[in-house]
Amino acid sequence: MSASVAVRVPAKVNVQLAVGAARPDGFHDLANVFLAVGLYDEVTVTPADELRVTCEGPDADQVPLDRTNLAARAAIVLAERRGLEPAVHVHIAKDIPVAGGMAGGSADGAGALLACDALWGTGASREELLDICAELGSDVPFSLVGGAALGTGRGEKLRVLDVGGTFHWVFAMAGRGLSTPAVFREFDRLGEGTVIPEPVASQPLLDALAKGDPDALAAAVSNDLQPAALSLFPELAGTLAAGRAAGALTALVSGSGPTTAFLARDPESAAEVAETLQASGTCRAVRTASGPAPGATVVRVSGA
Repeated sequence: MSASVAVRVPAKVNVQLAVGAARPDGFHDLANVFLAVGLYDEVTVTPADELRVTCEGPDADQVPLDRTNLAARAAIVLAERRGLEPAVHVHIAKDIPVAGGMAGGSADGAGALLACDALWGTGASREELLDICAELGSDVPFSLVGGAALGTGRGEKLRVLDVGGTFHWVFAMAGRGLSTPAVFREFDRLGEGTVIPEPVASQPLLDALAKGDPDALAAAVSNDLQPAALSLFPELAGTLAAGRAAGALTALVSGSGPTTAFLARDPESAAEVAETLQASGTCRAVRTASGPAPGATVVRVSGA
């Protein structure tokens, strides 16, 4: 048995998030086009007397360290399936924004699952790992897979997508977080009395990804949760406007927010947009990243 295993796992941006009406189970059917981007958390697992979680990095004080953390839950579920005790120390080095709509918690769940599988030598198949990911949460399977994918159902059923180039992004971090359940509740409230269509993937958007065409992608991105996020956090409209004025090809709320995402034509344009956004006073911090990025990857194994 190894003494520790470290896994690197990426953030995501939703280039399309089509949301259906609430289902009887409270979830919503989605057509969710994920693109993994090069902002990463690193999750390290080490044998311990009992399960514990620690975290470092930006906004680490906002990360739960109990068994509600998806990384802890991943260790518990895999251990239960193998008749093991989840006796590991899970350490999360955060670089993905916390409560930012970029799947940082889901990334940590996928990272811990892959790390525990390697640490314990469970030999779980890719299918079993994806099944556990889906049990953990809607975005967790994509964090394992990375690249680009269409998520249907509640987002957990994935079809890997072709991407014909690199897309350059700027992300603006807001001054506070947004609760994903609260954003979905606001989506439901705003949609009361209207017929909400079945969510379907945009073919022009899928074509733009396959061609690696940033202009076509900019024309096709969409996020059905954006009106709800703006309703709960109206200041985000100023950030979106500032990014557009800075020369971004398009601007949108990332997932449930409150991180806002700006597509740029090339790395130089991304740097200019980032610099202007940082100076605009409309956001707390700015990051640049490109995608697609690989999914959860073992980056370090130390011997016993």
